[in-house]
Amino acid sequence: MNTQQTLTGAAAGTFTIGGDLTVNRMGYGAMRITGAGVWGPPVDKAAAVTTLRRAIDLGVNLIDTADSYGPGTSEELIAEGLYPYPNGLVIATKGGWERPGPGQWTHNASPKHLTGALEGSLKRLRLDRIDVYQLHAPDNAVSFEASIEALARLREQGKIRHVALSNVTREHVERARVIVPIVSVQNRYSFADRESDFIVDYCEQNKIGFLPWAPLGQAQEAHDAIKKVAKDLDASPLQVALAWLLKRSKVILPIPGTSSVKHLEENIAAAGVELPQAAYDNLAAVSHPPASLRG
Repeated sequence: MNTQQTLTGAAAGTFTIGGDLTVNRMGYGAMRITGAGVWGPPVDKAAAVTTLRRAIDLGVNLIDTADSYGPGTSEELIAEGLYPYPNGLVIATKGGWERPGPGQWTHNASPKHLTGALEGSLKRLRLDRIDVYQLHAPDNAVSFEASIEALARLREQGKIRHVALSNVTREHVERARVIVPIVSVQNRYSFADRESDFIVDYCEQNKIGFLPWAPLGQAQEAHDAIKKVAKDLDASPLQVALAWLLKRSKVILPIPGTSSVKHLEENIAAAGVELPQAAYDNLAAVSHPPASLRG
């Protein structure tokens, strides 16, 4: 599967974000096109741009990024490689985390910062409006409602089409929906990391997209289990992990990231992996203790 054929993101079917943005369910995460530690430019800029363009060729029309990836680098490369954007391409970006250095993350979801962060993303992406703008993470030093109200105002101003959330609890989603419609949630989630299981169910019930990150989990037991299934299906472990996510719920939109065209093609090919129910159930039974969001 991983080398014999090239499939497109359309093989996974589609999902309509916010009722008006229909995307292929296999998307692309653009964090890894930055430098080491998600800091600065990539070692091979040309390869990063080529990977972005190949993603479009393979039917990807949902790209996830953030202003903190670089910072700014990922958004700049997306614009450099893909602008003018093809019809139907949805770029989802985020604000609310800052990058003081390689491998470092700090919260800042104040209304002032989010307003400035959005303006920066609009400029780097060469857009007048962000289709999907995600609060990167709640900030314990700022009222969650104040953060969401700031995004709601920016939506009213026409600078954001849809508001979304990342790294949140179900309570956060419910509180945010009182203020503004929420179209997607992005949390850590995989066959081996089921902490957000009930959030996936909630999203499914409410037609909210769910973008999982860290699709392979982290425990050795999980890797052993998936290697066995991958061998049986003549697929790579990541392809099987992605196939499990696609089977888990129709609202799940995987966004695997890579800076390699070869790995990109393998990831997109996961859209065509037929995961038997027994294999799905066996993987669903694997779990490990929650990991820190900070790595």
